Amino acid sequence: MYRVFIERSADKDLATLDNKIEEKIVEMLESLKINPRPKGAKKLIGGTDAWRIRAGDIRILYEVDDTQKEVRIYRIKKRDKAYQDI
Repeated sequence: MYRVFIERSADKDLATLDNKIEEKIVEMLESLKINPRPKGAKKLIGGTDAWRIRAGDIRILYEVDDTQKEVRIYRIKKRDKAYQDI
């Protein structure tokens, strides 16, 4: 199993969302413990092992470290804002 870490910025992003969407996203984050690259996950272009999963129009951006068995969530935002300032 992988350990899931939510960075402070992603935690703040999550707090701004509607409760119903927040619950769905929390479930998705929990599922990353078992499978950090679920069906529908897309690898982001770049040198790191960065991925994204969708929850409606919300994007969850994260990195996977297979050697440490860790998933680091660094952004949870709507699609139009998710990829800014990466």
